[in-house]
Amino acid sequence: MEENKRKNNKTIIGVVIAIIVIIAVAGIAFAIYNNSKPKSNVQITSTQDMENLINTVYEGQENVLPGSLMTQTIDISNADILKSFTGLSSSENIDGVVVSEPMMSSQAYSFVLVKVKDGADANAIAKEMSENIDTRKWICVEAEKLYATSVDNLAVLVMSSDEWATPVYNKLKEVLGAHDEEYTKENSSASMDQGI
Repeated sequence: MEENKRKNNKTIIGVVIAIIVIIAVAGIAFAIYNNSKPKSNVQITSTQDMENLINTVYEGQENVLPGSLMTQTIDISNADILKSFTGLSSSENIDGVVVSEPMMSSQAYSFVLVKVKDGADANAIAKEMSENIDTRKWICVEAEKLYATSVDNLAVLVMSSDEWATPVYNKLKEVLGAHDEEYTKENSSASMDQGI
């Protein structure tokens, strides 16, 4: 009987040690995964932070940007407006959206920042935007280049002619300091006429 008790105690101790080892390995793996994800230099906690980020990206780029740009926070409760600016069909995982576009709609240019809710996958949202945004939403012109990416709680979309989209996107990546997967699209049939 005493022998069985010792065997049972050894078995219990063995199981407890195995559980501790599994928990420790899982914790290390989680820490490695979290540390391997890129972290931005910019913290986004509000739509004002997003507007400030757009202004920072635009600094020194006045000669490569379309004229009459207007930056605004959009109403994410309006599904049609959300879809038009982001390509997203739901605001379920969204905290806020800030958009910079020309006041003249004949210029194909859109710079969109989407703040995602805690726990939401910003990379999946960036991918969804890249796949679902209408690059001809201006009707008479089409975006030639589209770039989308994410970092931390921010999903990003830039689309326009190559001459406007590429410098803005490159400066954005420089300001952010890090980013997740990139999604790009090129429309060779896009009108080269970006309006007046």
